[in-house]
Amino acid sequence: MKKTKIIAAIGGVCVAALSVFLIAADHIDAPAVAGTTSDIADLYAFEGDDPDNTVFIATLQGPLEPGTVTQNATFDEDVMIEFNIDNTGDFKEDLVIQAVKRGDSMYFFGPAQPAQQGLSSTVATFAQRNSVKISAVGETEVATNNGMTFFAGPRRDAFFFDFNRFNKVIAGEVAPEGFLPQGQAEDFFDTLNVLAIAVEVPNSLLGTAPAHVAGSVGINGLPPSYNVWVSAKRKQ
Repeated sequence: MKKTKIIAAIGGVCVAALSVFLIAADHIDAPAVAGTTSDIADLYAFEGDDPDNTVFIATLQGPLEPGTVTQNATFDEDVMIEFNIDNTGDFKEDLVIQAVKRGDSMYFFGPAQPAQQGLSSTVATFAQRNSVKISAVGETEVATNNGMTFFAGPRRDAFFFDFNRFNKVIAGEVAPEGFLPQGQAEDFFDTLNVLAIAVEVPNSLLGTAPAHVAGSVGINGLPPSYNVWVSAKRKQ
């Protein structure tokens, strides 16, 4: 599976607009969901090839080993993946894009105003609905409608991290400044996989982005940026 070029963030709030991003990861870190079908690995949010679009990607259930482990990994019909978008700067979701598996397809609802903000959600069946067939290993099923593009299926894990070197630093075997430079560091995730959900959306459907969370920095300042986070919500 092709490792695509993606830059973004997860954990707390990330920003997505123009050219500003944060970088982090959350593989099997949350004890309550680690190793389950609702375990989020990463959130990626970045400017599309069309600069008037924003791409949102959530990866799940990683890391998955190649072969039968990846082939047997499936999305859960009882888990809804929800991209939350703050376009007013108050760190509360003003819009959501929801992804729900049904049969062999992933259904997307939104972007739309959520019925309620916070930890509980209901499927936005009142909103625009789109779907894409879930890709199998080695396939790329993509659907496009109303300027939006959708994908769901297994992909190579795009996150780069020298995990083995990190463990040596934590164990005190090497000093904290002992992280290897670019070109020498080894990508622990290079051969590992995840399940990915991706949607590209015209910014015209997301509203006007608020001021950047970090304020104005540098000579040219920072561009307006959506505050974005992703959540996995299990059916009750």
